[in-house]
Amino acid sequence: MSVNKLICMSNIVKNYFRVLEAISSLNFDLEYKYRAGRKYKMSDLEVIALSLTAEFMSIDSENALFNQLKNGKISNLIEPSQFNKRRRKLFLFSEQVRAKLASYFLEFEDYFIVDSMPLEICKFSRHNSIKICKEEFEMAPSKGFCASQNNWFYGYKLHGVCSVSGVFHSLDITKSSVHNVHFLKKY
Repeated sequence: MSVNKLICMSNIVKNYFRVLEAISSLNFDLEYKYRAGRKYKMSDLEVIALSLTAEFMSIDSENALFNQLKNGKISNLIEPSQFNKRRRKLFLFSEQVRAKLASYFLEFEDYFIVDSMPLEICKFSRHNSIKICKEEFEMAPSKGFCASQNNWFYGYKLHGVCSVSGVFHSLDITKSSVHNVHFLKKY
């Protein structure tokens, strides 16, 4: 095994235990509520900690993650297929953990950065004939302009908010006619 691979594996394991320690200190109910049956080898918080560690270290593939964790020091490591299933089931719980972590880091933040991207639901030339999502005015798609692409689109906008130091705060979807400045007035 090469030295770089060993160092990388060591960092993954160290980061995993740091993340686990941080989210364990948030005083969450330690197990997710919607579970019945056998006791799992890895707790829900440990699965979330491993998932957050992989995201933190920009590891996109579960295969790459588990290849780097082979012969690691995580004694109760589960199979990749079990990890994927449990991570999907724990998505809402994971979001609660992420929101609590973000509120902890953003407690004293005064400034936020917002950026948006278009979520086009149809080509602009067909926007007059589209009939979906128009039942309620507040939730109906609208016409918007994307300055970076210098074109008009029909649909929604995805707004992302983060702190100046780069800590992610939230995501929200609005009508495409909502400008970023007006979106920030909610915060």
